[in-house]
Amino acid sequence: MLYDMRKLDAQIALWLDEDCGQFDLTAKIMVEEDAQGRFAFNAREDMVLAGLPMAARVFRHLDPKLKLEALAEEGERIEAGTTFAIIQGNAQAILTGERVALNLMQRMCGIATLTAAYVAEIKGTGAFLVDTRKTTPGLRGLEKYAVTCGGGRNHRLSLDGGIMLKDNHIAVAGSITLAVARAKAAAPVLTKIEVECDRLEQVDEALAAGADVIMLDNMSNDEMRAAVRLVGGRVPLECSGGVRLDTIRAKAETGVDFISVGRITQSAPCVDIGLDDL
Repeated sequence: MLYDMRKLDAQIALWLDEDCGQFDLTAKIMVEEDAQGRFAFNAREDMVLAGLPMAARVFRHLDPKLKLEALAEEGERIEAGTTFAIIQGNAQAILTGERVALNLMQRMCGIATLTAAYVAEIKGTGAFLVDTRKTTPGLRGLEKYAVTCGGGRNHRLSLDGGIMLKDNHIAVAGSITLAVARAKAAAPVLTKIEVECDRLEQVDEALAAGADVIMLDNMSNDEMRAAVRLVGGRVPLECSGGVRLDTIRAKAETGVDFISVGRITQSAPCVDIGLDDL
């Protein structure tokens, strides 16, 4: 669960500026500037915790003296009705930062919770769940962090994190063999090259060309089992395309090493979290 918090500060400033405008008119009118408050973060549904350090950063942007006490850890399963953190300090600052902090956490916890459900489905198979680049622009780092809180693993964090030769790249290059050769000639020495294949003959070609990872794109379970036998453990195999919660177990049992699922970030619902006065 790695994240560079320094990158968050500039985003928080923009989010608060969007939400507040000139200032929080309600809080300015209704709450004395020196008033103190104590509020609980309450889970209103079962969830996996993700994003509490980020929420704390939102509040401290408004007042560095605010104190947030975590009662649960990132990645922990929390039942509905549980208080998982308490924040106290200047009431005006807390009320002003409430919505931005909760919006962020609700999104991240939603991703972590859905990720955990997928991870549970493939337990014991030997396959790992990985995310994709189907993330919200501007929130990728946070959403991929949330995936790890749910027990998943990260694929490329960005386009410079590895070379993925998809069908269009291969078409431009002329063949898988030519595409891999061109990539190997220019790539940094520690960079892996993954090749997307949607037919078994392409798997054979990618293997012979020296691919580091082979993606089995939208293949049937029978085709993936054949690919696993063909490759024989020489390189990792990734299953991708249209994976759902009710189909992932069977795909994992084909023997693939990784299963990438865009739904865990692209389609995760936000969970319900409340900030309640104590």
